[in-house]
Amino acid sequence: MVNASKEKIGREAALQLARAATSVVAARGKSVLTFDMSHPPDDDTLASALLGPTGNLKAPTLRVGSTLLVGFGEAAYQQVLGK
Repeated sequence: MVNASKEKIGREAALQLARAATSVVAARGKSVLTFDMSHPPDDDTLASALLGPTGNLKAPTLRVGSTLLVGFGEAAYQQVLGK
């Protein structure tokens, strides 16, 4: 566990987290993007889904099994957590 207010995670570290996952679910409001990391998108596309306006990894970010859940959106949480 990392406290994002004390330890910032930049572009390269965020991309490494995503590459270690089998899927990435990125939420932005009601929009949800799902990436199958066996066929990953290019770094710029992935980074635009992972990073917020500060250039750091969006919060909240959770690793659920082999899935990386980035940002907050009710639909994304239902998709990953089944709730």
